[in-house]
Amino acid sequence: MQEELSQFERNEVWTLVPRPKTTNVIGTKWIFRNKSDEDGNIVRNKARLVAQGYSQIEGIDFEETFAPVARLESIRLLLSISCVHKFKLHQMDVKSAFLNGFLQEEVFVEQPKGFVDAHHPNHVYRLKKALYGLKQAPRAWYERLTQFLVDNNYTRGSVDKTLFIKRDNDELFIAQIYVDDIVFGSTNNTKVQQFVDVMSLEFEMSLVGELSYFLGLQIRQMHDGIFITQAKYAKNLVKKFGLEKAKHCDTPMSTTLKLSKDASGKSVDQTLYRGMIGSLLYLTASRPDISFSVGVCARYQADPKESHLSCVKRIIRYVNGTSNYGIWYSFDTNASLVGFSDADWAGNCDDRKSTSGGCFFLGNNLVSWFCKKQNSISLSTAEAEYIAAGSGCTQLLWMKQMLVDYGFNQGTLTLFCDNMSAINISKNPVQHSRTKHIDIRHHFIRELVENKCIVLEHVGTNDQLADLFTKPLDATRFKTLSRSIGICLVE
Repeated sequence: MQEELSQFERNEVWTLVPRPKTTNVIGTKWIFRNKSDEDGNIVRNKARLVAQGYSQIEGIDFEETFAPVARLESIRLLLSISCVHKFKLHQMDVKSAFLNGFLQEEVFVEQPKGFVDAHHPNHVYRLKKALYGLKQAPRAWYERLTQFLVDNNYTRGSVDKTLFIKRDNDELFIAQIYVDDIVFGSTNNTKVQQFVDVMSLEFEMSLVGELSYFLGLQIRQMHDGIFITQAKYAKNLVKKFGLEKAKHCDTPMSTTLKLSKDASGKSVDQTLYRGMIGSLLYLTASRPDISFSVGVCARYQADPKESHLSCVKRIIRYVNGTSNYGIWYSFDTNASLVGFSDADWAGNCDDRKSTSGGCFFLGNNLVSWFCKKQNSISLSTAEAEYIAAGSGCTQLLWMKQMLVDYGFNQGTLTLFCDNMSAINISKNPVQHSRTKHIDIRHHFIRELVENKCIVLEHVGTNDQLADLFTKPLDATRFKTLSRSIGICLVE
């Protein structure tokens, strides 16, 4: 607690002043927690003083509050870029980051319990900088860090505002920000040390070293690639729900069972069911092989039945047998961006809506994927595939723009689809009786194809990697596709 308050003094966070008569004074509270490493070992005990931001008044105590954070797929893209350039990634943490953000508003807080000034017990603190718990604290810190990096000639990404890049001839430096955690690397190790030195002069840093654990992802940087896993989390998940001794499954979902609302089925504990789904959704950050099955089960959180719970337990039993698996990013790769899209026509038994699925690679490495029930009912397989291709195109365009910031300009992008009718619709604006009703918002694909931004190419059903994200598969097919997208075990 004393160390925390010492940070306040060093950062000149506040000033003790007489209590104002008409201004809102925000309460404070001590929060205690342990910080763990990737193996679950406690590395630090922390006490943090926070403001009770729920008592803030909008327009008086705060204005804007939004601050961007890096998406998980942005982190995976950064990892893939490091494989293309074959450089190591590093990480560091800014100590008490929010205490560095300047406040624009006049904010007062109560003195912390146990540390009330004996001579001025009724005084309060006027904040000069942000305090954890304030609604505007994340934005204040982000603006402070951004301004500092820009002033030191680091360029902010045009698409991802948490990405900062510096180029010097053929040398590249990259930093990705997630609140107070920073992942960075360079083609020149001198640039890495320069960044550490620059940051250390302005902020108090900790946990500087090679990237190994970030946002719950265990990251092993090896001589020929990077292995991303959540093995520790997966094992704890299985243990949490008491299935560590249950029989393992070869696949996360049965091919013979079609889930439905099961109105006549026996209801189960919603809290338990939702807890299982939430835990599994977090695991999909490094386990795309369970994305489809978790997504399907997540549709029934409002009124889960025993049939739904049985399916979720099957996923956990599959995870139990593959807990050490993860995604492999090979150094044997390039910066070519490609995507796969697919759809399972009318696969939902309740409303007959289709499921779109897709996966996207930078070279040989899987960076992004999606699995989503479509918003409208498709009248044909071609329509369902065409809508799925539209979702794939939007993702490809976002990734293409991201890669421009990294210095990789893509030509015409390729999206692989296994339905020739959908491909023909994208090329030919013919008003066919089977397609004339398709919503105009899906036809932006035609413009992309006409402008040679994207080309839809046919891929055989056996080579359609997006199959993994649209339907349950038998064990042989499931394992083949899982290996093809990089799911493996690295000892």
